[in-house]
Amino acid sequence: MPRYSLLDIYKLLPGTNCKACGLDNCMAFASALLNRKKKPQDCKPLFEDERYKEKREKLLDIILPAVKEIIVNGLKIGGEEVLYRHELTFYNPTAIFIDVDDEMNPDDLVLKVKRINNFKIFRVGQDLKLQGIALRCKSNDAIKFGEALINIIEHSNLPIMLCSFNPEIIKIGAETCGDRKFIIYAADASNYKEMVEIAKKYEAPLVVYADTIEDLSLLTQKVMEHGFEDIILDVGTYPEGDGLRKTIENMIKIRRAAIDDRFKPLRFPILANPSVVWLYEKDYIQACLKESYLASLLMLCYADIMILHSIETFELLPILVLRQNIYTDPRVPVQVKPGVYKIGNPNEYSPVLVTTNFALTYYTVANDVENKVDCYILVLNTEGLAVLPALAGNKLTADLVKEHIEEYKLDKYVKHRYLIIPGLAARLSGEIEEKTGWKVIVGPMDSSKIPEFIEKEWKKLNLQ
Repeated sequence: MPRYSLLDIYKLLPGTNCKACGLDNCMAFASALLNRKKKPQDCKPLFEDERYKEKREKLLDIILPAVKEIIVNGLKIGGEEVLYRHELTFYNPTAIFIDVDDEMNPDDLVLKVKRINNFKIFRVGQDLKLQGIALRCKSNDAIKFGEALINIIEHSNLPIMLCSFNPEIIKIGAETCGDRKFIIYAADASNYKEMVEIAKKYEAPLVVYADTIEDLSLLTQKVMEHGFEDIILDVGTYPEGDGLRKTIENMIKIRRAAIDDRFKPLRFPILANPSVVWLYEKDYIQACLKESYLASLLMLCYADIMILHSIETFELLPILVLRQNIYTDPRVPVQVKPGVYKIGNPNEYSPVLVTTNFALTYYTVANDVENKVDCYILVLNTEGLAVLPALAGNKLTADLVKEHIEEYKLDKYVKHRYLIIPGLAARLSGEIEEKTGWKVIVGPMDSSKIPEFIEKEWKKLNLQ
């Protein structure tokens, strides 16, 4: 659990209720800090009045996430403060970078870069996308690397990771990027001094690599001693057997050291590299499948950023859906805005379906009727609950249906007075009719049956 409470934070504020933060009082500001809606720096007295120096230092110590948040081109990596999602929430979804290399045919490289840049899957009200492109230097040729990088910059606006252990290659890449921010991969025991200087000069996050946690800790301490702390950790990714077991153990140990022990050398985001599968597996389909399940597994083991190789939808879909589920705030159900939604080209005699504003419920219903039925959907504000939980929690009621019919002026959309409610809400049918004056038709239990149901039942009404 988080190491501090609302009251802990409040006690470290000035308590003047000056409203300089834009909120009414210090307790409201403490709540905003707890939920990451405000930053400590928003409290002007705390930072401008030296009387509060001790409180300020204590507040910063407890309020900063256990895992440092790294930001590159607006992409936030890390920044987590709990081991388990249900304790609070996970804030910054795992960033997924797809790799290309400087020995690819330029046309093939540009094609893949465009696919990465434009990749998008719509699910439950969200566009699931990729976050960046990792350029690997396979040639060890600065000119080839620079040319490949120019192609990426010209055809994508995504964050870039420059991948080479050769500082001279990274220097060329950094110069080529110009104002474009990037991540450097990677510093190790042999090159960290040169890599740190490049990272400092260009204000670029730096991946630090070592084979063991002990070596990684020592190396990050050396990097920090050089005055640099925008660090990402890589302790190696091995896809099979004992190597996989060790990879999982290392990632879990690193995150526990950061959150439970607040061990500073390991309080940084973790990088995983599922693309290593392609070094072992030569069959294309099998490599895609292995990369997919390895990425999913490592995301569950606290990977904050991952490098993948494949751009195949069948591989990426399960990874992106899992990520969406993990990084949905358990305190706030995913919701759509209440109101009247049009599906297709409905008219004044089209059916009206009633459902809740839980996003998964709404989009399931909408997808089941899209291109099959022209209708309206009246979405009720059940505070993000699905039909059964809303019924059980008294969030789906006849009074609520009446309120929404009036608030959203449903009678302006249709001339008839019929509602189709979910089969699971059948027990409300009589009360809804009594409260609203609208006739209620109890629909199927499964929304996939709605088109067939409307084809059969709605025509019986002969409304037109």
